[in-house]
Amino acid sequence: MRRTAGVAALLLLAGLTPVLGGAPAGAAPTPPGCSDDPAARLSTVPSPESALGFPLGTGQERVVTNDEVRGYLKAVDTASDRVVTGVMATSVLGQPLPYAVVSNERHVRPGALRQIADDIRDLRDPRRTKPKKAAETATDRPAIVWVAGNVHGGEKSGTDAALKTLYELASGLSCAVAERNDNLVTVIVPTQNPDGRDANRRQNEYGFDMNRDWFARTQQETDGKIELLRQYPPQVFVDAHEMGGRQYFFPPNADPIHHEIAGENVDWINRIGEANKAGFGFNGACGGAVTTECYFNYATYDLFFMGYGDTVPAAGFGAAGMTFEKGSASAVADRVQQQFHTQWSTLGWAAANKHEVLTSYYKIWTDALAEGRAGTLEPNEVVQPTNTVQFPVPDVSIRSYFLLPDRQLGDVRRLVERLRGMDVEVYEVTRPTTVPTARVFGGRTATDVTVPVGAYWIPMDQPQKHWIQAIMGEDPYVPFPYFYDVSSWSNPLLMGVDTIYTGDDVRPHARLVRQIAGGTTSAAGAKGSYAYPLDSAAAAELTFRLLGRGVPLVRDLDTGVVGFPAKSLTPEVDRLARSLGVTLSPSGAAATGSPVDLPDVGLFQGTGISTTSGSHGEARYVLGKRWGLDLTPVTTADINDNTPAFTGRTVLLVPDGSSATGGLTAAGQANLRNWIAQGHTYVGLRNEGTRMARAAGLTSTTEKAKPADYRMIGSHLRVDVDGGSPVALGRPAEDFEFNNSDSILNPSSTGTNVLTYPSGDTFWANGYTTRSEVLKGTVALVDEPTGGGRAVLFAFNPLFRAYNENGLHLVANALLYPSGAADRGAARRTTGVDPARAAAAAQPVADDLGGEWRPITVEVAAGDRGRAEAVVARYTDTARVSEVDGSAYLVIPNPAGLQADEHPFLRDLVGALRDARIPLRSLVG
Repeated sequence: MRRTAGVAALLLLAGLTPVLGGAPAGAAPTPPGCSDDPAARLSTVPSPESALGFPLGTGQERVVTNDEVRGYLKAVDTASDRVVTGVMATSVLGQPLPYAVVSNERHVRPGALRQIADDIRDLRDPRRTKPKKAAETATDRPAIVWVAGNVHGGEKSGTDAALKTLYELASGLSCAVAERNDNLVTVIVPTQNPDGRDANRRQNEYGFDMNRDWFARTQQETDGKIELLRQYPPQVFVDAHEMGGRQYFFPPNADPIHHEIAGENVDWINRIGEANKAGFGFNGACGGAVTTECYFNYATYDLFFMGYGDTVPAAGFGAAGMTFEKGSASAVADRVQQQFHTQWSTLGWAAANKHEVLTSYYKIWTDALAEGRAGTLEPNEVVQPTNTVQFPVPDVSIRSYFLLPDRQLGDVRRLVERLRGMDVEVYEVTRPTTVPTARVFGGRTATDVTVPVGAYWIPMDQPQKHWIQAIMGEDPYVPFPYFYDVSSWSNPLLMGVDTIYTGDDVRPHARLVRQIAGGTTSAAGAKGSYAYPLDSAAAAELTFRLLGRGVPLVRDLDTGVVGFPAKSLTPEVDRLARSLGVTLSPSGAAATGSPVDLPDVGLFQGTGISTTSGSHGEARYVLGKRWGLDLTPVTTADINDNTPAFTGRTVLLVPDGSSATGGLTAAGQANLRNWIAQGHTYVGLRNEGTRMARAAGLTSTTEKAKPADYRMIGSHLRVDVDGGSPVALGRPAEDFEFNNSDSILNPSSTGTNVLTYPSGDTFWANGYTTRSEVLKGTVALVDEPTGGGRAVLFAFNPLFRAYNENGLHLVANALLYPSGAADRGAARRTTGVDPARAAAAAQPVADDLGGEWRPITVEVAAGDRGRAEAVVARYTDTARVSEVDGSAYLVIPNPAGLQADEHPFLRDLVGALRDARIPLRSLVG
C-alpha cells in the first residue's frame, strides 16, 4: 500500500493566517519537536513550485489541470509518510476522483487509520458505544475533517487551495501543522467533478448539478463520495465553491436552516465562521467602502435543501457542513489564497476544539435516539439576527414510517436501499400490524390501519433519526420564506409510493433488511413464464434492459403486467431484477398480452435546447445510461427537412428549453404532424416540449396566466389519474406530481387529461406554496392523439434530477405506448389541424421568465415598492412589478434558468435591499 502526504501548501503570512495558542484540554499535546518557524518543511516532500512549476495561492497565475491534480497527489504520496491516497469514484468520462487522507504518521498506518475510523463511526451509535468508551474516543482519537472542492466544474480555486493545504500538512514542521495533524485526520478531495473541470462547466458530463444530487446519489461521482463519507464520517465538512464578484462567503448561513440539523452543528458552523474572520486577512469584512477581496456572512447560502454538500454532511453525518464561496472575478492567486486561508482556519479551529467536537458528536446521536424514541421533531430556528420563525414545526409526533407493499414494490425497495445506503435501519414486517392512528401521505389521517406482511418499517428510534425525517418527511416545514432551491423532496412523494407515519408506539414483528429483495422466487418450468407488474421506475428500467437484451416481452394492457418466456431467464437477468428490487413471479403457462417493442428514440437538440444541462442531460442519463436506449440526436433542420434522423425514429423526446416553436417552419410542423400520424409518439417536457407541440397544432391545451402572488417552489401536489390512457398504466387513481413553477395548462378538449389537479376538497400541496388553488382543475399531463400516433405532453419535468421516480415511470409508459392504441380508425396521414388545436396555437405565447428553473421574485411591503424598485433598477431594467393585498412583487426574468448560487447579481441585490433597510417578506431565486 502506498502512503502519501495530505492537503495543500500553507504560506503563513503575518496577519493573514491564524496562529493557534496552546492546546486546549482534551487536544493532543503539541509534540516537543515541532518548530516555531512556520516556513519549516520537510525537503523530501515536493512543493507545488517543484512539482507543478508554479506556486499555489500567492504568485499563482493559472489554475491546476486534472492531470496535474492527480500527478501532484501521486508525488506527495510517494514522498510523505503522513498521507494515504485512493480513488473514491470514476467520472462519467472515466476520470478517477482521487483523495488523500493526511494526519501524523501514527494515525495513517493502515491498522491505526482503520481503528480511528471505526471508533468515530461507533460514536454514531450510542446503543453499542457507552459513555465511557465515547469519552475515551474523544480524548484519544483525532476528529475527521473533510476538505472538498470543485463540485461545480468551473469553480476551480477550491481544488488548488486543497492541494496547497495538502502540501502544508504533508511537509510542514511547524507547531501549527503538528497540532492539526495530531488532532485531526483530514480527508482531501481536490475535485468532485473532473469532467466539468475540463469543460469549464458547472455540471458533470450528463448535465447534472452534483451539488443537488447528494440524497439521490444518481451520479456515480456522488455515489462514490458518499461511500467514502461512510468510511470516514466527518465532524467538519468544507465544500469549496466559487460565485460571481470579488468577495468571499463563509457561514454563518442565510436562513432557512432545516430543523433536523442538530444545534451542535449550527454552533460549530458559526464558531468556525468566527475563526475564519480572524484568519481571512486581505480586506477583512465587506461593508462601506470595502467591496472587494473581503468576506460576508448571512446572505444567499442557506442550509435547507437536502441535496447540498453542506446539508447532507450535517443532517446525514452530524458534521458542521459548510459551503465556502469565493468570487470568481478575482485573480487566480487571490482566489486560491483566500480559499486556503479559510481551509486552514477551519482546520485550526477543529484541532483546537477536537475534544469538545467529539464529545458533542456523540451527544448528537444520543439526542437523536431519545428524540426518535419520544417521536419528537426538532423545532424550527433562524440564525440571521433580523429574522424570526414564520412557520414553526407543527406539534406532531412521529415514531415510525411504514412503506406499504401493495404497489410499486420495486420503487419501495429502491427507497429502502437508499435509506440503508445512509446507515438507516429498515425492517420488513413479518406479521400484520395494526396502527391505531396513522397519517397518510397526502395530508390525510386514518385509524386502525393494518400494515401487511411485506411492508417496510422505519422506526425513528435509531441514530439516523435526523436523516430519516429530513428525507422522508411529508413536509420539510420551512421556517422562513427564502428559497434558493426546492421546498419539497419527500422521497415517498417523489416515488409516489404508499406511505404512512405514526406517533403510536408500535413494535411490529419484523426482520432487519440486510439486502435488497427481488428476482425469482421459484422456477416456472421450461414451458412457463415469468411476470412482473410494470408499475414503477425500477420495473421500467428492467423492461428496457430486457428489451435491449432481446428478451421477448408482452404486456397486459389492463393490468400493466409484463411477461416473458421462462427460457429467457438467465442468471444475469435474475441478478438484474434483484438489483432493481423487482420480483419475477413464475407461472406454468405462457405469457400473454400485447408485444412490447424497444423504442427508437430521437432526442431533440434543436432551437432553444441546452445540451449541457437540464432535461436534455437528464434524458441522456435516464434513457441512455440507466435504460440503455440508443438516443439519436434530432435537430430543427432534421424535422424541417424530413431527414432520416427524424423520420426513422419511433419516438421523439423534446426536452425543456427556451423556444416556443423549436425553430420549426410551417413545413416542419406539418412534417411533425404527419410523422405522428404514422403511429409515432412525441413526448414533450415542460415549457418547450408543450409549446412546440402547441405551435404545431398537436394540442388544444392553453396556458393559464399565473397571478402575481402565485408561488410554487418545487412542491408536491395530489393529482387525479385518468387510467384510460396507456400513459397511466400501472399508476394509482390518485398520485403525486412535482411542480416547480411550471406552466399552468388548461385541460385538453381533444385528448385525454391524464393527470389533473383536483378541483374539490381532495386538492393538496406540500412545501411552500401561495395561491396554489389556481391549479385546481388544470392539467399536468395530456395524451393527444393524431392519426395513429400521439403527443404526450408533460407540464412539468418528469426527469427532474432523475429522482422523480413516478415521473420516470410515466415517461417509460409514453415510450412504450402500445401500437395502434390511439385513434385506431384515424387516417395515418394528416396535414390538417383540429379547430380547437388551431385556436390554441393562435394564442399568445407566455413570456419565458424562468427558463428551465424559475424567475427571481422579491416580495416587499407595498409601501416599500418605490425604494425596492430603485434598488433593483441598479442591477436590471427587466423587473416586472405588481401589487396584491399589501405586497409588492418584483419579478426579475431569469431566461437562462440560473439558480441562485450561479446568478450574476442576485446575491448583491439581496445585500443592497438589506443595506437599504427594506424588509423582505419573501424571496424566491
